Amino acid sequence: MRRKRHFFAAAAALALGLAAAEPAVAQKPGGILRVYHRDSPASMSILEESTLSTLMPMMGVFNNLAAYDQHVAQNSLGSIVPELATEWSWNENRTELTFHLRHDVRWHDGKPFTAADVQCTWDLLLGRSASKLRLDPHRSWYGNVKAVEAGDDTVRFVLGRPQPALIALLASAYAPIYPCHVPPAQMRLHPIGTGPFKFVEYRPNERVTVAHNPEYWKKARPYLDGIEYTIVPNRSTALLGFIAGKFDLTFPFDVSIPLLKEVKEQAPQAVCVLAPLNASRNVIVNRTAPPFDNPQVRRAIQFSLDRKAFINILGEGDGDIGGAMLPPPGGIWGLPPELLADLPGYGPDVDKNRAEARALMAQAGYGPDKPLAVKLSARNIAISRDPAVILIDQLKTIGIDAELEPVETAGWFPKLARKDYTIGLNLTASAVDDPDQQFFENYTCHSDRNVTGYCNPALEEMFAQQSAEPDQDKRKHLVWEIDRRLQQDGARPVIFHYNAATCMQPAVKDLTVMVNSIYNAWRFEDVWLDR
Repeated sequence: MRRKRHFFAAAAALALGLAAAEPAVAQKPGGILRVYHRDSPASMSILEESTLSTLMPMMGVFNNLAAYDQHVAQNSLGSIVPELATEWSWNENRTELTFHLRHDVRWHDGKPFTAADVQCTWDLLLGRSASKLRLDPHRSWYGNVKAVEAGDDTVRFVLGRPQPALIALLASAYAPIYPCHVPPAQMRLHPIGTGPFKFVEYRPNERVTVAHNPEYWKKARPYLDGIEYTIVPNRSTALLGFIAGKFDLTFPFDVSIPLLKEVKEQAPQAVCVLAPLNASRNVIVNRTAPPFDNPQVRRAIQFSLDRKAFINILGEGDGDIGGAMLPPPGGIWGLPPELLADLPGYGPDVDKNRAEARALMAQAGYGPDKPLAVKLSARNIAISRDPAVILIDQLKTIGIDAELEPVETAGWFPKLARKDYTIGLNLTASAVDDPDQQFFENYTCHSDRNVTGYCNPALEEMFAQQSAEPDQDKRKHLVWEIDRRLQQDGARPVIFHYNAATCMQPAVKDLTVMVNSIYNAWRFEDVWLDR
């Protein structure tokens, strides 16, 4: 039943995307879209942040060279459309990707957009410019980029090896083009883009505001006068505001399955789309910090997990068990169920698994008379705290006595980057449903986002092998082999992939909720209000 409901959720979202793709006939310009926002982001710089808290309000401030079609629910290579580029082409062996650029684009401060801006953006991302990003969480995406060459109206990405899926990374909302003439410090506070909306202000703990760009290069866009994001950290308070009509849109995928029932009961007019997020709840352990430098203790955690219990409690049975990649049908690359059953801790007999976990803990010197006391870190938002409490209960069954340590969003990612934790409950939300993003960002030895310190050079060679493979069926089988190895090694034990809903008032038109990315749907240039 859970799988069937999952399929219909994805199908509903896809249907919504197809409906939105039909020509609009009665768009009304004007109005402020009101969105509640879950917390205060650390900055306004998309390139320097790793959270939807920054990306969602800022996506409409920028453009990419190419982007995922805002009216197609499932991101894929086939749903990528031009933005600041008019077209792109590969050389014969797919080691050079050339973009032809638009001529009619200006930055919000009036300066012209040029090929040099694209080159400057990747010089920043790759650490090759005099200006430096404070944080660079996505540098690992571009380890294969050897040079970015700017011509008069072209930009060429020169690669070290073939990488057909590079365009999938460049289409992500985490790959906006930054202006050469604006330093990174200003982009954190008052970003300048080319997008449909201009940044107005950010007041921590209050709001983020963007306004209509009257000189947007897409004529007659956007329809909205602006968007106001009101920061409401308490999810119950925020949803009550939505139910009362104070907000037009919930924060993306903030409505859990139990809360969805409440919304539909109290606001039956609301349009809610339940879909996968391409996000997993997972366990992170600091592999260099005792006692988790002991592989027996790490393996015991793998055998302690009752994944179905998480799904039943948090999602009332709606959620998916998988590996690193998002499971089908929402995901394109995820492991099928038959390749999961023999992995450590994935077997259906939870009591047997936990008996093995206790034996491993005993070998490491822990038991009923000597429990392992640790602090379990979690981001201080509901979707992280709630599963952390369940994880704490499950760890107790194998002799680990964990105390919850909530961490505010502004400090969460820096804390992980510093490896300043022992064990934690983490949310890994993938910006792109592609192995080149997931594997290189989260599991390569030197990636800033590899927060557990897992390092397997032999497996990294397979990362490069799958990335260069042009045959998509062969690539998928390589991806499955890699994903199984990651789960066998306990690189970052995946608990489950969760589904949630995004709700909107009926007046919100032409907004497509995507089924395999929470990040790429928020340009808002085609969204309008029927009121």
